[in-house]
Amino acid sequence: MTASLRAARALALLAGFHLLGLALLAALAVTDWLLVTVLFTASTAYLVGGSLVASVMVAIPILRGMIAFLTAGLRRRGPGGVVVGERDQPELWALVRRAAAEAGTPPPATLVLTGEVNAGVSERARLLGLLAGPRTLAVGVPLLAGMTVPQIRGVLAHEFGHFAHHDTRLAAVTMRGRAAVATTVEAFHGGTSRAQALVGSLYVRYARFFLRSSQGVARRQELAADRAAASQVGPATMAAMLRRLGVLGAAHGYYAATWAAAGVPVGVLPPSGEVHGGFRRLLAARGPDGLAALAADRPARKDDPYDSHPPQRERLAALEALAPAGPAYDPDGPPALALLRDEDAVMAALEEHTLPAEAQALPRLAWPELVLRRSVADAEGWAAPLRKAVERARRMAPVTGRPTGAGVAQEAEAEVGGPGALPDLAAVLDAIDDGLLWMAVADRMPKPPQAARLTGASARNFIRPRIWDAVAGLLLLHLVGRGLAEPDTSWSADPGLVLPDAWEKGMDAAVDAALADTPDTAPLRALLAAPPDA
Repeated sequence: MTASLRAARALALLAGFHLLGLALLAALAVTDWLLVTVLFTASTAYLVGGSLVASVMVAIPILRGMIAFLTAGLRRRGPGGVVVGERDQPELWALVRRAAAEAGTPPPATLVLTGEVNAGVSERARLLGLLAGPRTLAVGVPLLAGMTVPQIRGVLAHEFGHFAHHDTRLAAVTMRGRAAVATTVEAFHGGTSRAQALVGSLYVRYARFFLRSSQGVARRQELAADRAAASQVGPATMAAMLRRLGVLGAAHGYYAATWAAAGVPVGVLPPSGEVHGGFRRLLAARGPDGLAALAADRPARKDDPYDSHPPQRERLAALEALAPAGPAYDPDGPPALALLRDEDAVMAALEEHTLPAEAQALPRLAWPELVLRRSVADAEGWAAPLRKAVERARRMAPVTGRPTGAGVAQEAEAEVGGPGALPDLAAVLDAIDDGLLWMAVADRMPKPPQAARLTGASARNFIRPRIWDAVAGLLLLHLVGRGLAEPDTSWSADPGLVLPDAWEKGMDAAVDAALADTPDTAPLRALLAAPPDA
């Protein structure tokens, strides 16, 4: 389908949107006219008045949606990130200009570096997207951190392939129509009248039709941009770029959820520039195999019929079917991050544009201190339910070898450190040795209502993992307190603690023994009593 036919189809769909609104308004107007001129009598005045009010209530969201459609493009915000000029980043701009020239299209007016694993072009087009406007190219810094220069050339060639085929203007038509349809449908949400629900259902059905129809056009544009890019950089380079893009998406998602956000629960951030810059360290530490493992662990993404991009497998199959063209793929090309000047300053500036103000105000800690603080907070959280359960069990049960009766609670309270104090590791192990684990302590551990009815082995097996985590938390706190646990900032695993070799080898088995159906704390006590360098 030619660009002209695609434009005609997009305009027809937008005309259908307007016609739907106009038709509904016309139907309301005709109905009101008939009510006033034909059916209005003294006896029906109340009914007619109510109908007129209902018509106005239905017409308001229709008009609101049509107005939103006309102003959607003007209210569209650009990508959030750091705007860089040619003086700031001459090497990156040189690559951008080269890619634009090879695509036969003018370079963008603005280059923005973002914190996303993505790149994209936008154009503030006019007249429903048919008249060109200033173009902006957004490039995600994580792409630069994880790709080679040839792969980034493939990214840029794909984006400028949209420019060369005038797809950004058509995309403006499509996206503007999407915004208008979504706004109009949203206007009907929360409506309580049957009339509003009926009109809203019509817009929802049209919205689904519009999205599916426009997505077909958008996906063909993406495949055309892939072909244009492959003619410049080669199909093999494009295929390698797409595969790398999927790996980087999985790795960055993992990084954002674990490392970048590690300090948030304890109210701190890593050093300036490291919220985004730490991703470089993870990529370097994991290597190809480690990154592939992260991608393999990522849940399979379901195909979205409304996604503007075809599934990756479809794009790869289309590239593999192309005849060889362009330069040969260089898997050992120079890193794209070398295109950035003063990358640390870029990472710091990016935080100012991507982090909310309240996050930027948080204190900063070096990675080791941050990981240690978070690990201690996690350990305290894991241990707290068990410590509270042991305290309650001690207050309610006699202590072996001690007097029973009224003095038991006071003695147990003294053992755990006085009023308000929670049992420490030694007190928890003593409670296990005193036979309180199953079920005096276990019964007092928090659990969902449906698990409260479990008894015997089923109850023990359900609660055992939670008690295991709690004991592990107490052990970690003990080792940190003795200076035997250090923060793990190797980036090859989740942020956590590095334990002495004896603990790494023997801790799991010792905790398992302490929490067995017949508990035995001897292995755990032996670990605790061993010299630090054992």
